[in-house]
Amino acid sequence: MAQGRLSIKDWPEDERPREKAMAHGIASLSKAELLAILVGSGSVDDSAVGLMKKVLASCGDSIAELSKRSVDDLCRFKGIGPAKALIIVAVCELWKRRQSDERDEHKRIQSSCDLYEYFHPLLCNATVEECHVLLLNNMNRMIDCVKIGSGGLTATLVDIRMVIREALLKRATAVALCHNHPSGSKRPSAEDDRITRNLSDACKIMNIRMLDHIIIAAGNGYYSYADEGHL
Repeated sequence: MAQGRLSIKDWPEDERPREKAMAHGIASLSKAELLAILVGSGSVDDSAVGLMKKVLASCGDSIAELSKRSVDDLCRFKGIGPAKALIIVAVCELWKRRQSDERDEHKRIQSSCDLYEYFHPLLCNATVEECHVLLLNNMNRMIDCVKIGSGGLTATLVDIRMVIREALLKRATAVALCHNHPSGSKRPSAEDDRITRNLSDACKIMNIRMLDHIIIAAGNGYYSYADEGHL
């Protein structure tokens, strides 16, 4: 076995993803091969392709699962240090942002399902609670989406004043709130109810419509305050 990490030119011919991509197109590469091009080298025991196969195997060959891995998680693999781990994390973040970019920024929100479809790509893999507010015009078309809080696994800190301030600054006439439950439970907490009630009251004072507050439960759909008649 060769000593030290193998460079791309030392890989076996059938494990040279750059050459394969040039000859057959980038779409011909497997997930492991695509990641191998980025990290550039493997370990004493594995080529870059072999190392990335091990990483993906630990995630069920799922990019969605890989996107949940932290730098520390990835550094547990022999041959992956902070630099390589950051490359992988950055690629996963770009993947998530592309999903976000594909959403129609001028889409009209007409139901809780529309809200779920908008927020699910953003929050489906979040490991802590995050709260976002969607700002809309008088036709319920999206103006902006603002992250207004994040916290631990059980609670999100939400400043009602910040929501109203963002709505006034963007001249929004309607808002919709969304946060996630990484635990997978759709059941609102007492704190969720309090936040919803306080924001609804504040919106009424400022003549802003509060369309809904939805809770996205990891792998378990969502809960809508409006659909349940609690708004």
